[in-house]
Parts: sequence; C-alpha cells; structure tokens
Amino acid sequence: MISQCFCNTTLYVFIIYPIDDVKSPRAVVNPDISKIRNIGIMAHIDAGKTTTTERMLYYSGYTRALGGVGMSRERGITIQSAAVTFDWKKHRINLIDTPGHVDFTLEVERALRVLDGAVAVFDASAGVEAQTLTVWRQAEKHHVPCICFLNKMDKPGASLHFSIESIKKKLKANPVLLQIPIGSGKSFTGLIDLITNQQMTWRVKSRAEDGRVFETKSLSQSDDPELLQDAMEARAALIEQVADLDDEFAELLLGVYGENFDAVPPAKLQEAVRRVTLARKGVPVLCGSSLRNKGVQPLLDAITAYLPAPNERHHDLVRWYQDDLCALAFKVVHDKQRGPLVFVRIYSGTMKPQSAVLNINRNNTERMSRLLLPFADQHVEIPSLTAGNIALCVGLKQTVTGDTIVSSKASAVAAVRRAQNEKEGERKRGGEQASLVLAGVEVPEPVFFCSIEPPTMSRQAELENALTCLQREDPSLKVRVDSDSGQTILCGMGELHIEILHDRIRREYGIETHLGPLQVAYRETILQSMATTDTLDRTVGERRHMVTVSVAVCPIMDSSSSSLTSCEITYDEEVEEQLSPDVRDAVENGVNSSYLQGPLLGYPVQGVSTMIQSVSMEPGTSLAMLSACVSRCMLKALRQAGGQVLEPVMSLEVTVGEEHLSSVLGDLAQRRGAIRDIQSRHDSKVLLATAPLAEMMGYSTALRTLTSGNATFSLQLDIYEAMNPQHQNALLNKMAGLA
Repeated sequence: MISQCFCNTTLYVFIIYPIDDVKSPRAVVNPDISKIRNIGIMAHIDAGKTTTTERMLYYSGYTRALGGVGMSRERGITIQSAAVTFDWKKHRINLIDTPGHVDFTLEVERALRVLDGAVAVFDASAGVEAQTLTVWRQAEKHHVPCICFLNKMDKPGASLHFSIESIKKKLKANPVLLQIPIGSGKSFTGLIDLITNQQMTWRVKSRAEDGRVFETKSLSQSDDPELLQDAMEARAALIEQVADLDDEFAELLLGVYGENFDAVPPAKLQEAVRRVTLARKGVPVLCGSSLRNKGVQPLLDAITAYLPAPNERHHDLVRWYQDDLCALAFKVVHDKQRGPLVFVRIYSGTMKPQSAVLNINRNNTERMSRLLLPFADQHVEIPSLTAGNIALCVGLKQTVTGDTIVSSKASAVAAVRRAQNEKEGERKRGGEQASLVLAGVEVPEPVFFCSIEPPTMSRQAELENALTCLQREDPSLKVRVDSDSGQTILCGMGELHIEILHDRIRREYGIETHLGPLQVAYRETILQSMATTDTLDRTVGERRHMVTVSVAVCPIMDSSSSSLTSCEITYDEEVEEQLSPDVRDAVENGVNSSYLQGPLLGYPVQGVSTMIQSVSMEPGTSLAMLSACVSRCMLKALRQAGGQVLEPVMSLEVTVGEEHLSSVLGDLAQRRGAIRDIQSRHDSKVLLATAPLAEMMGYSTALRTLTSGNATFSLQLDIYEAMNPQHQNALLNKMAGLA
C-alpha cells in the first residue's frame, strides 16, 4: 500500500508493507534467468551478516518476525552457511549467509564457488578487519563482483570516511560511493541516494517500529543547506569516478551532458555503475544499520540492480553441455527424516525429481527422489528447476561436496565432443572425464587434532556413523584412526570448530563423547638435498619381484612469501618417456605415501621436491612392489636430508583499550608473538601480530582476564614456519617422553 501527499514541490512517499501476509514461495518456481541473483553475504565476525539476512527475509515478506537462528544466535556467530531463497521486486534472490570466524573458512569458500555476486558487510566503526580481508581474497580468486554495505552506522565512532579509506588501503579496491548517511551514531536517521538524488528517512517513534515504513523525498533547496551541499559534491564525485571507469558513460557525458553533469538521468548512471561492478573495476558502497532496521531495502534494490544474473557469468563448461543438465554439489546437510540433503547449483539444463543423474567424479548413477527449494525457513517441494538456481536434492546418497552432476553418460560424451572440437589438440592428461568436471571446493588442511571416544564401546558404531555424516557435511573435518593407539582422531580448523563438532554430536546424535587434549597439527620438511637408491628383491610363491629406484629430494621455498610450499614430483626426461601411465601412477603413489609421515615425528611432509632419477623393474614385478620400493627409498632420502619441524603461525589482530595495551603486549611476548604494527582506531588500539598456534590455545580466556573483557581479537592461519631449534628440541623431548 502506498500513500502520497504533495507539499509545495516536494513529493513525500510513505512506503507501508502488509505485515500479516507471509508470501507464498510457490508463486514463481522458475523465474527468468535474468531475474535470478545468486549472492552471498560475507564479513568479519559480528559485523551483522546474520542480522542483515533476517531483515532481508522480513522485508521481502517471507518471515513474520525478526529473530535468531539456533546455535548461531547462542554463540553470537554464524557457524554454517544457511541457504535461503526469496523474491524481491520480481527478482529471485538465492542468498547464502556465510560464517565470519576463521575456523569456518571452508563454508565461505564453497559458497563463493557457486555464487555470482557477493555483499561484503563491514562494521562502519571498524572498517576492514582481519577476516574481511580473508573472505575478500577468496571472492577475488573466484572473480565474484561485490557490493559493500557499511553496517552499524548508528554505532558510536561509525565513520563513512574511515571505512572508505580502509577499503582502499587494505582491500586495494576502488569504492564507488552510492549513498551518504544522514547523521551518524545515535543521530543516524537515514540516507541520501546519490543515483536518484533522493533522501530516505526512517522516523522511529518507538522500539516496536520495524523499519517497513520510511519516507522518501527528492532533495530540494528547502533541505538542510549543508546536507544538500554534501550530496551535490558527492554526486559530482560519483559521476566523475564512473566516467573514469566506464568509456561508454564518459562518451555519453561529454557528448550529451557536457554542459551540465547534474542533468545525467539516474537510469543512465545506474547502468554505468552496473557495468563497472560487473567488470570488477569498482565496488558500489552503501550504508545503513540492519539492527535498527535502516537501509536494508535500498541494499536489496542494489543487489538486483548491480550484481550479475547467472547468464552474465561465463563458464566454458556450460557452453559444452548446452541444454543438458550440469550442476555442482557444493554442500551436504543431514536431515533426520529425509537423509542427506545435497545443495546444488544448476549451471545448465533442467533438474527434475524421480530422475537418474550421473556423478562424474564418482562415475556412478544415482536416483534423485525429490527436489526442494530452501524458501526462508521452509523447504518447498517443486516439480523442476532450471539453470541459474540453487536447489536441495533428496536421494543422492553417494554425492559429496565438489562433485559434478550431469544427466547421463551420453550427455557427458556429447560435451566431450564439443569441447574437443572447440579446443582441438588441447586434451589434458587424464582423459575426457577430467575436462568435464566443474572446479570443486579447495579444502584447507586441518591445524588442530584431538582424540574422541564414545561413552561405552557399545556406542562406537554410532559414533563412527555420526562422524561419517559430519564429514560429508564438512570436508574440512578429517577423521583418522591412530595406528599405534587405535584411537579415533578428530582433525579440525581450530578450537571452536572442534568444540562445535563435539556439541553437534551430543545434540543431534545423542552421544556424550569424550575429547582428548587439543594438539597442533605440525608439519615436517628437510634441510638439505639428498639422492639415494634402493632395491627391493622379494620372492612370493614362485614369482620373483625385483625393482631398483633412484630418487633425489630437495627443499623448496615460495619466493613470494618465504614460506614452504606443498610437495611436488618431477621426472628425469629419459625416465618420463620410458614409464607407462600405470607404472607412473604406482611411482607417484609410493612418493605420496612417504609424504604422509615425516622422518622426525611422523607429521605430514611439506615443501619437498622429489625427482625420480631412475626406475628399473624385472619382468613380472607387481606395481604394489614398485610403490613399496619407492616409498622405502623416499623415507631413506628424507632421513638423510635432515628433518625440520614446521609449526602453523597465526596472524593475530587484537582491539584493546590503551590502558590495557602494555599487559597485552607483555602476554604476547611470552607467547613468542611478533608485533607487526600498532594502529589507532577511535579510542582503541589495534595490535597486529603473528604468533605460533601452539601458544594461542586458550587465548580468548587469557585476553578476557587481562582486559576485564574489554578487548576483541581474531586469528587466521598465516603460514607454516620453521620452528626454532630450542623449541624444536623441547617438542622432540616431549614427544619422546610421551612415547
């Protein structure tokens, strides 16, 4: 319902949405692809991502109340990306709210893998924070166009200028300011839209008001002269900035509106900003306060106006499949009633329930029983879904995160043919299948591990089932059985990650498990180059197996970061020509198995380059014997090359009052911390440092004690660094004592 009244030349529009009606998600099942927006919300911890998502659902009419979401609300963070679908002004928005805590980086990674655009939410009083930088880099890696939303403009210390400068300096981005706030802190009442030259004001008369009603009017001479002047200068700067970034807009400006830039129509300026955003030359910046219900509706308008539709993002693979089904499974959730629910992004074709689909990665066919759409807080069953959408599949029991789903082997073969015709002579090693798989999700290596035990041995099978289900949901969780003790070992991304997994096993599976003490996942490398030869001669039954292998190992460094990189395998040119594919696979299996346990403490090996210098096999020798010989030769070379323990080093950001700075610095010095910078942020100090992960256990409790609870911090994995000899000897002695 819209009511209008006229006063002189100013138009007042009071926008009132019906509160009692919750929209039906069945209205438009398959919207036009140009009207779909697959977006994610990403940010630092407690910047307001989940609150912003809740307001979006509320204002779009899909929820009746503003409220929390389970464990996320209880812990104050989002711990699992929640996919929701809703409509806004004839557009379908598929939105994923992602965690800001470093322990859940994989959730952000797999969300960005399937999104077309992203909204980066910032605390306007803090600007770019540590985890913001991490998720921004992830978005850049996937070439995802972004919009920035400066949240918490009502907070004391909120600063538009500070936030813009922070985006420029820390993110190396080009912010395009589309709105300026009216007031700040407690006096923040609204926004000025620089595109349309309109003023939006939220007149909050009581706490019960939910922000649905706001006043929109054109700027005129009767407004606050200072505000009007600020708006005119900001719009002129916007027009000039967009003209520099977009040639088409620059030509229009000089050709038609050369004498009066203010006469540029809002529609033309908006089109130019959209082109700049899609080309990733600039990042639109908006502002508001989600908690105070201000600025969320204009943010929704900006999502539909500036972020790309699925058909505006180009994927080679989609072209090869044409109208056949091609989809990526990017998340698995276990439902007690329905079993595993697989989130898929459909890139081409149509997905229908009760149909068989081919999982290319697993090379098996599965039958999808039902197809669901995750509308707000309900799952709606639908008859079909087309390209560009995100859906939930029921019945795919073997599919895991990162798998590519197609309609049939025939469609895969046809796609191979089209790809080969288009890229003649560029067939990659690994055959047809490798070229048809969508890029999966990169899973980071865990940095913490601990033992986990059931309350009684009779519940061991239940625990194993729970861990299997959790691993399908969360690929960053690794579970292994220790060969010496027989204990089940839980490996995760951090203290909070393992704590939440432990909590979920208790809540969802009813198993009161016991966790052993947390331990750090160290790595090992070598100190010098070494070449060795080994011969294996075995007679099994009447068959003799004999093989001789020569390998050379050397440490490798990443020159860009001075950190050790992952391991690599190379071949002598003559040897590479002689080896058949199956022999080569056996050799690489032997090398990779030797990387799993280092010569010092048995931790995985990192930063080693291995060259296969020679391979000599007697006829009849099995490939298993070849792998065993290579592995034994590698272990000998690694031992002779001298071992070095690597430890994970964390990048740390602490925000603390100046009165507690010296005590925090003293505590960090005791934890082997290295101070990189100390910055001022309003009345607080921001401490940037690096510290070994092993020394940061329980840091949140210690920091709270030191500062009487008046400090915040964030941690993220920086690099693996060589441990100094003193601490390495102490660790070796400790492990020897435990043994």
